[in-house]
Amino acid sequence: MDIGANIREIRKQKKLTITQIADGTGLSKGFLSNVENNKTSPSVETLNSIAKFLNVPLPYLFLEKNERMKVVRKQEREITTFGKYQSKVELLASYEGLRMMIAELPPGMSTGDDAHAHQGKECHVILQGKILAQQGEDMVILEEGDSFSWCASVPHYVKNIGDQTAQVLIAVYTGL
Repeated sequence: MDIGANIREIRKQKKLTITQIADGTGLSKGFLSNVENNKTSPSVETLNSIAKFLNVPLPYLFLEKNERMKVVRKQEREITTFGKYQSKVELLASYEGLRMMIAELPPGMSTGDDAHAHQGKECHVILQGKILAQQGEDMVILEEGDSFSWCASVPHYVKNIGDQTAQVLIAVYTGL
């Protein structure tokens, strides 16, 4: 955990000097310099006063780099195409076992000839089109604005039964 580097990064983003933080918190410049360089371990109370001055939640100071917000710009999305219909799946975001994507299913396309299963849980929102979703004995036709979720370890099947390309927002959680 690199709390000092987090504090330094926030301070620089906010264009603040160590002197300004010292004046605002009552801590000495030398102490704050040692905190930023990880040469001292400040108390939670001290970290809280620094966080308040920087106007960030205290837990934010404890985040590792890989835990911080990740941004994927539209033009940077990972795109996969598959199957005879060349269906497109765009990965929007992922974080520790959670993935969110948009799948495009051309008319008539399905997730395969048979139901399939895999680890995890899924939530879907139909953004465009008309699909058939089936899991075991449950079968439903869904249209724009409808949503559904299921345990993905139970065999399931999805097919575009409309006459236009369907777009489905999908969130999949497979755990860690």
